[in-house]
Amino acid sequence: MTGLPHYAAMLATAGALPSDDLGWAYEVKFDGIRAIGYIDDKLRLVSRNDKNITAAWPEIAQIAPADPRFVVDGEIVAFSADGRSSFEALQPRMHQRNPAKIRALAEHIPVTYMIFDLLHIGDRSLIDLPYRQRRELLEQLGLDGPHWHVPPRLHGTGTELLAESKKLGLEGIVCKRLDSPYLPGRRSPLWTKVKNVLDQEVVIVGWRPGTGRRAGHIGSLLMAVHDSSGKLTYIGNVGTGFTQGILDELRTKLQPLQRKTPTVDADVRDAVWLEPRVVGEVSFAEWTGDGRLRHPSWRGFRPDKAPRDVRRE
Repeated sequence: MTGLPHYAAMLATAGALPSDDLGWAYEVKFDGIRAIGYIDDKLRLVSRNDKNITAAWPEIAQIAPADPRFVVDGEIVAFSADGRSSFEALQPRMHQRNPAKIRALAEHIPVTYMIFDLLHIGDRSLIDLPYRQRRELLEQLGLDGPHWHVPPRLHGTGTELLAESKKLGLEGIVCKRLDSPYLPGRRSPLWTKVKNVLDQEVVIVGWRPGTGRRAGHIGSLLMAVHDSSGKLTYIGNVGTGFTQGILDELRTKLQPLQRKTPTVDADVRDAVWLEPRVVGEVSFAEWTGDGRLRHPSWRGFRPDKAPRDVRRE
């Protein structure tokens, strides 16, 4: 595959619903893995942190070949029995690179590439066109296959759609200005995500040993994010949301990253400090006044996110 330019993903800003529905489009916020798709004679999928992840998702490969060639933006999702996208369901597949195991997992945990933007077609970049026009061109491609789909447009006011998404147990909605260009690699309020559930990407900077039934295992993970100046800042620890399998995986992944000194300012006793290289995601109730997460719960690893990009939502 040659000739298709590289595009970094445009990122949404967390915020509130627009004050006026005029000029905005609304989409479901899917709970999956963001990926830019380059479709020519073959498919190439690139994660948000610029890693080639094509091999992990072989069922999407049938979207190629394409003439004319094109570049799209979307989310790789796994759907639960009730039709909701499930980030937890993706976890067994996110790290797997063994072809035989990938094929076996694909049979039990199939995914769908939900495509929501068209960035390039043929020899023409479309990123300077308004979202409204890119969406129309995307729909004309007719991308509806066994493992890829263009989600339908949502109709109604932002308030109505957010309420309906909460009723259905969805993560939330994304609000996009109809006149917005595509801004590669930039986080912009032209795209605003409004969530029903609070979640936060975190850098794992250490752990505390477990007690009781967790003796000899990880008890809780120490979390950090980068502040506005780029400094890694401690935001508390998470000790719930783990299965025994997750705890075993955490120990295997984190043990080689041990270091003697902390990378954050934190008054934590008995901590095992780590190189800040692993990113995860937690859900939580709220931010406290001193910048900690209240009642966090582990959701899973985020290998598609680079530690340097983790900021407070």
